[in-house]
Amino acid sequence: MLHKLNLPKQIIPKIEEFATMLNLLPCTVIIHDLRDWSVVYISKRGLDGLQTSIEDITSITAQEYYKRYFNADDAQDYVPRILTLLENNNNEEIVTYFQQVRFPRNDDWTWHMSSTKIFMRDHTGKPSMTITVAIPLDAMHHMNAKADRLLADNNFLRKNFKQYSQLTKREKEVLALVAHGKSAAYIANELFISVTTAETHRKNIKKKLNAGTYELMQYARAFDLI
Repeated sequence: MLHKLNLPKQIIPKIEEFATMLNLLPCTVIIHDLRDWSVVYISKRGLDGLQTSIEDITSITAQEYYKRYFNADDAQDYVPRILTLLENNNNEEIVTYFQQVRFPRNDDWTWHMSSTKIFMRDHTGKPSMTITVAIPLDAMHHMNAKADRLLADNNFLRKNFKQYSQLTKREKEVLALVAHGKSAAYIANELFISVTTAETHRKNIKKKLNAGTYELMQYARAFDLI
């Protein structure tokens, strides 16, 4: 079953204990070895989708695995969260995220919703393995569109964080109201400022962000103002 030669012998029985059951689930189950982040197990559904074998998938490096099958843009969102999960080292903690997978002979990405938790620890209590459950999203499912928007917003956030950080607290409040389509008069009344001041804030926001109305909406959505 397991062909990773440097895998500690005491770990193999535990993984094999779960293997038969995991192959029956309507999802893909992946176990990673945290010593080098390589794959030590993928359930049959995952192997069939990737058109590979357990021997082949456990023989490649983690870098090659992710480069071959996954969208690197997604990783910028979920990798830091997984690292925090490992740092917290909590049995109850789970990280859930969207992830795009590219299957062989298919140019399109397939969205999955994945959840990761700590699977095993070493003799010191430090996490040594993670287990991930990945559920494919139906191509016509509304979650696909949401996942696309989430990825776009995350990419926009990373690209424009520096510009956004120039805004003052008051300007962020004004931006949120502008994104909701509120007029200068409404903003003035809501924030107890003059209409002239509200209009000045709006002009300064556009100048700092070098943004038009559509881009302001993108900023508000990406930075959770709406």
